[in-house]
Amino acid sequence: MAVGRCDFPIMPEIPGIRLGTACAGIKQNVRDDLLVFEMAEHGSCAAVFTQNAFCAAPVLIARQHLTAAPRWLLINSGNANAGTGKQGLQDAFATCEELARLTGGSTERVLPFSTGVIGMPLPIDKIAAALPEAVRNLHSGHWDKAARAIMTTDTFPKGVTKTLELDGRTITFNGIAKGAGMIQPNMATMLSFIATDAKIGRDLLQQCLARAAELSFNRITVDGDTSTNDALVVMASGLSEAPEILPDSEHYTGFAEALLEVCKSLAEAIVRDGEGATKLMRIVVEEAQSDEEAVRVAKTIAHSPLVKTAFFASDPNWGRILAAVGRAGVDNMVLENIRIFLNDVCIVREGGRADDYTEEAGQAVMDREEIRVTVKLGRGDARQEVLTCDFSYDYVKINAEYRT
Repeated sequence: MAVGRCDFPIMPEIPGIRLGTACAGIKQNVRDDLLVFEMAEHGSCAAVFTQNAFCAAPVLIARQHLTAAPRWLLINSGNANAGTGKQGLQDAFATCEELARLTGGSTERVLPFSTGVIGMPLPIDKIAAALPEAVRNLHSGHWDKAARAIMTTDTFPKGVTKTLELDGRTITFNGIAKGAGMIQPNMATMLSFIATDAKIGRDLLQQCLARAAELSFNRITVDGDTSTNDALVVMASGLSEAPEILPDSEHYTGFAEALLEVCKSLAEAIVRDGEGATKLMRIVVEEAQSDEEAVRVAKTIAHSPLVKTAFFASDPNWGRILAAVGRAGVDNMVLENIRIFLNDVCIVREGGRADDYTEEAGQAVMDREEIRVTVKLGRGDARQEVLTCDFSYDYVKINAEYRT
């Protein structure tokens, strides 16, 4: 059950970007599970990847190929090609070779991505058989098909589009993402792909992307697990008539903020679709000494199974939130300075339950689908927000039956 399910938007075509899908039958035969992106020559590409030490074979190869001016992305769902050793690397490289053969490009200019079950060999014969159809289907309007092709346990396709005006000319952004579980990304989300027609150099695009990932995808968690396959990619075709994005300019600031907005929208859609989620919680930590401290406290609350199950039950068990703050590792915490709120209802003040708090007021907030928890530490001026969802019976069921 998605919280405030996001309808897939009408996505405009982006000059220089084409998408093609096909059904390889990797884990199911109901919908497409193979996606190819193609970018026009002379564009730029940036990416960030999982920090999980057991990163998947396609992540290792994509990192290597990122410096070779990528033109193609190859994505499969249903199989993660993770925990597959040397054979997994050979298989991922083989799929890159096959796409390069079909497109007339070089293998090093293909970035591979996979998502799905860990520890199973990649069915390269099925992928090779379906790739010609995906290449034949390349079209600049296939964003909806692309978003559906990368889904695993997602209940809806996730996409966002945005435009930016620079000197009377338009830059367009389209982004898609997949992810509903194994979400506590130390870089990005499980998989997200963003395309734009902006003119921007690779290094500057990488700089913008790193900042956007940190302030969006690194501020969400569903279950505290970091995937082996996380990747976030931006392709910039350079075919917009808008001015080139250059460092330390007004245009750079506008571009960076627009990219951040796209990433934030996709990140929130992932939390709304958290496996079995029935509630969306915004954990806001204010008056911290640093951004790092604020994020640490917010994520301690967001990761707590006791907090998350209380929200699922709509139980205003505020002691669980207080306990999470207390174990967040904040040095020299002055308990009397801390205030904790459910929406606008103060639940903790001066080291204990707020004098004016009532169970009825807390219950009225907990009965809602979207809830804000605010913690004011009384230590400084830093503020950060983390998005999370509750833990329901369905989360256990989905993950207990994931391979069946």
